[in-house]
Amino acid sequence: MNKKRLNKGGIIYSTDPDFRTDEGRVAETTLEPKAQPLMVWLDSKNRAGKSVTIVTGFVGKAEDLEKLGKSLKSLCGTGGTVKDGEIIIQGDHRDKVFAWLQKNGYAKSKKR
Repeated sequence: MNKKRLNKGGIIYSTDPDFRTDEGRVAETTLEPKAQPLMVWLDSKNRAGKSVTIVTGFVGKAEDLEKLGKSLKSLCGTGGTVKDGEIIIQGDHRDKVFAWLQKNGYAKSKKR
């Protein structure tokens, strides 16, 4: 993970003893599909030239993210993983994943 992703809020140091960052906080409820701001893109950096489809932006419980990841992996008929709040699917399946998300009510999803 690069350094830019570790510090999303821009806060480096705080003198407030009660200060808490939003990172690591798990959402208590899962947003309904039409309110999920999902982003789908292709990545091949640091993967030995292999391409993977990445889905990020899910807001909700880890169990629901795992369930969505399993559905997408079975749709594509390939392997993958769910970690760090991202669904990683082996291969270039952007179009297939994006179409499935649109069909299943994830209206705010974007493809890049």
